[in-house]
Amino acid sequence: MRWSQTLIPTLKEEPSDAEVDSHKLMVRAGLIRKVASGAYSYLPLGTRILNKVISIVREEMDRAGAIEVFLPALTPIELLEESGRVKVFGEDLIRFRDRHGRDIALGPTHEEIITNLVRNEISSYRQLPITLYQIQTKFRDEARPRFGVLRSREFLMKDAYSFDVDVEGLNKSYQAMYDAYCRIFNRCGLNYIPVEAESGAMGGDVSHEFMVPSPVGEDVLVQCTGCGYSANIQRAVPAPIPADVGAGFKPAPTEVATPDMKTIAEVSKFLKIEPQRMVKTLIYTASDKPVAVLIRGDHEVNETKLARVLGQNHVTLADESVITSVTDAPMGFAGPVGLKTRIIADQAVSVLNNFVTGGNKKDTHLLNVNPGRDFKIDQIADLRYAVKGDRCPKCNVELVISQGIEIGHVFKLGTKYSDALKAKFLTTSGEERSIIMGCYGIGINRIIAALIETTHDSNGIIWSKAIAPYHALVIPVNTNDKNMMQAAEKVYDNLIKADVEALFDDRDLRPGVKFKDADLIGIPLKLIIGKRFQETGEVEIKLRKSGEIYFATIDKVASEVKRLLETRIV
Repeated sequence: MRWSQTLIPTLKEEPSDAEVDSHKLMVRAGLIRKVASGAYSYLPLGTRILNKVISIVREEMDRAGAIEVFLPALTPIELLEESGRVKVFGEDLIRFRDRHGRDIALGPTHEEIITNLVRNEISSYRQLPITLYQIQTKFRDEARPRFGVLRSREFLMKDAYSFDVDVEGLNKSYQAMYDAYCRIFNRCGLNYIPVEAESGAMGGDVSHEFMVPSPVGEDVLVQCTGCGYSANIQRAVPAPIPADVGAGFKPAPTEVATPDMKTIAEVSKFLKIEPQRMVKTLIYTASDKPVAVLIRGDHEVNETKLARVLGQNHVTLADESVITSVTDAPMGFAGPVGLKTRIIADQAVSVLNNFVTGGNKKDTHLLNVNPGRDFKIDQIADLRYAVKGDRCPKCNVELVISQGIEIGHVFKLGTKYSDALKAKFLTTSGEERSIIMGCYGIGINRIIAALIETTHDSNGIIWSKAIAPYHALVIPVNTNDKNMMQAAEKVYDNLIKADVEALFDDRDLRPGVKFKDADLIGIPLKLIIGKRFQETGEVEIKLRKSGEIYFATIDKVASEVKRLLETRIV
């Protein structure tokens, strides 16, 4: 392809609304253009990259035995009502009424659509197992679209769904998809980490996320450098905190006045007591009943864990009237002593002695409170987020907490959707059972952005070989020099004949502009026909990533490029 015959509108300046490097570089390199908040057009270079990622995904899905389908973007609201997910998606759901008054949503995901298809087409164990996948646009009305294609309202996703007769079959399907994901991300050139994860709105009880470590990632990773344990912050389980050894109970709790001091920070400063020696009492509502949750002052409640412990889909903090009725005190002064409701304590609280907590009285806290003596804990569980200083639950090495970009997620759904939508099959004995499902998603756009975030420099993008828009960029330094242009044309023609994906920069611009654009768009190999050619008849071949330089005569350029692509470019 000749530069003058395609559309690569590079920019010198960064877009004013871009916050992260991938967004800045995708706009500056002419890959995308913003149409509206959270919606982008892909230009020729961006489209080539997108299609390369899609090809890799499709090849590995097919290799894993999945069968491709294509499902509609329009989802009838009644299908989402069958699964109970209208409220789950809430305002993220983009919905409208058609001319016939039917409620329709733009598909945020396709569990309901695929389950509806399968319940109408599959009825016997003889038709199972099967894994179906598609590559389709999804729509979610993000409250705050940001970071370019990393968090947008419209995005391209590969979603696959497995259907099995039993858990053993699900485990095999799940592992096949997990392995396929590893191959996909390896081929794309990503540095990724599989981590244990929560299933969230998808449902199910087992899932893994594939994360690319990055400071701009909106997800938090918890990793062990000792045994390799890894989980996202929602799922991570820190090792139990040891009990206060030799810390005997002090005298009975003592009231202390804390006027207008409701927060841990305020009380900690006033009493000159570290937050980790304090306990927060939070009143939640589960199944319309209040429950008191105790958490250490320097920790935060993980509501996903709490919901799991309580056997709920979700939990909410109680309103002021409920808190007042349970504690007989205004908000901000709740404590476990004297509470007449169920008390669940985080493990870190259960081993803490002589702590400070709310006194269930306005402007009052209690000193020297101890579990067992002063109040009863009804249940102890892991209810908190892991924090710096926590240790691995498997090998006790200190955990490392960092940020990451989620690029893929696999779930064991079980019968969540097949039960809800009545997707059944007949067993060998003629018994009717719900099909057991798995769900597997990859963010196609996110692969591109995540690679840019982790492989770029001050000059621009550095593509991996697998998804680079072109592998070689031919740059004649002076388009007015007849000999240079003839040589450049021959080099370009030889590359095309050798099946090398090449871009020919035939623009009549200054060399400096061409070189800057070349680095910006990130083509792995630059083939420069310039001073060296004039002096020796050789073409300079420069590697974008390492800066290494090689030389070859015109008739040897194609073979040298192919050698470098095989041995030096990853």
